[in-house]
Amino acid sequence: MYGVNICANPEEPLPDLPAPGTLLADTSRNNRVGEFRGVAGCYWSLRPVGGGREWETEPRHVRPALPGEQLRSRTARMNRPQSGEVR
Repeated sequence: MYGVNICANPEEPLPDLPAPGTLLADTSRNNRVGEFRGVAGCYWSLRPVGGGREWETEPRHVRPALPGEQLRSRTARMNRPQSGEVR
């Protein structure tokens, strides 16, 4: 899954790939924060912090997550109910 982007527009420069697990904000989805998972053709795959369904977005819609966004996504993960777990 990791590799070089293959984009339809060869004149558009390819962005540097972040390390897997880097928290990024997807501006095409109201700045939804996800972990970078890899490349799927012309798209980058992101996954919600702590797991969940991956989604794909164009690299031009992605930016590094701000510290506050990172904190909110990690806090939401910690506050999510766990099945069978007693708190």
